[in-house]
Amino acid sequence: MISERIFMKFFHSKTALRLFFILLLLITLYLLSCVLKVKSGHGIDQQEGLYWQEENSIDVMFLGTSHVHCNINTGLLYDSYGITAYDYSGAEQPLWMTYYYLKELYRYQTPELLVLDLYGPARFKEDYQYTWISENIYGMRFSSNKLKMLLVSVEPDRIRDYFPSFAIYHNRYDSLSEDDFQSFFWNSEDKQAFKGYTPYFGTELQTEPDDFFTEEKGGLTQKSEKYLRKIIAYAKKKQTPLLLISAPYVITKEDKMTYNQIAEIAAQEDVAFIDFNEYYVDMGLDFTTDFNDESHLNYQGSCVFTDYLGKYLKENYDLADRRGDPSCESYLDNQKLILKPPVSLFPYYFSVMMNF
Repeated sequence: MISERIFMKFFHSKTALRLFFILLLLITLYLLSCVLKVKSGHGIDQQEGLYWQEENSIDVMFLGTSHVHCNINTGLLYDSYGITAYDYSGAEQPLWMTYYYLKELYRYQTPELLVLDLYGPARFKEDYQYTWISENIYGMRFSSNKLKMLLVSVEPDRIRDYFPSFAIYHNRYDSLSEDDFQSFFWNSEDKQAFKGYTPYFGTELQTEPDDFFTEEKGGLTQKSEKYLRKIIAYAKKKQTPLLLISAPYVITKEDKMTYNQIAEIAAQEDVAFIDFNEYYVDMGLDFTTDFNDESHLNYQGSCVFTDYLGKYLKENYDLADRRGDPSCESYLDNQKLILKPPVSLFPYYFSVMMNF
């Protein structure tokens, strides 16, 4: 009996020790993953941030390229119009990736309105777009949506370059910086307050385009048209209104031809489309002060555009004023961080973009 008790004590102690080391290994792997993963405020943060939001707390979901998360100020929408919004977008995001973003977001949110910016298909024509693909992939959790998105976004012989994620970024040891460790200091409230908006603070003089108007149509690739129609069909299936837009930038005639084709498709599908490049004067956009570069507004320009957009949304859609709603406290934090002079905002947004 004594020897049996000693054996059982020894056995349990070894089992406990094994469990301890397994747990320690799992924690170590998790911490390594947090440090080594690729970080970016141009898609990865926007994907990861979605998972920190309260379920069904977002009324307006913005989708598309960096023209969304650089140009649409979620804090201002809440402060001025009571709209709870999220910029769920990625740099140069093609519509086939947007389609799976759309399916992914419905696992966590049931928005009252979807808004899709269409700069991507107007400017980028390749069926496989690799320049910013990592930013559009690495923040999404493993799911069937992520796998299907990869299969339509990457040529078969290049899948291994992007999946699985940890196998790709485990070799970042030599390039780690202090920024890679900052995410440990973020709490859940900080992450929940992030709504995707990552403004630019530079100023670059631009010339207002005046020769882009045309009635010609064309330029939308077959793949882009296929996924635009799939996005429209999915929104209808979910019974969620869909607004198609082009946020303001230095547009070209070739871009406008694509938007004309998109407008034709929108009319066929009974979906609204607005090219905000036709309303520079109405919104009060200043090409000497409001642009970071020819493609993106800066912080000041994003406020001008967002105010104009917010007014349009409130006048044309039945969106509740959520100001004062206790469930929207994270928007108060978002508002405090965004609605400040850029000089005090920059350190915060730099850390968000690099270390979320």
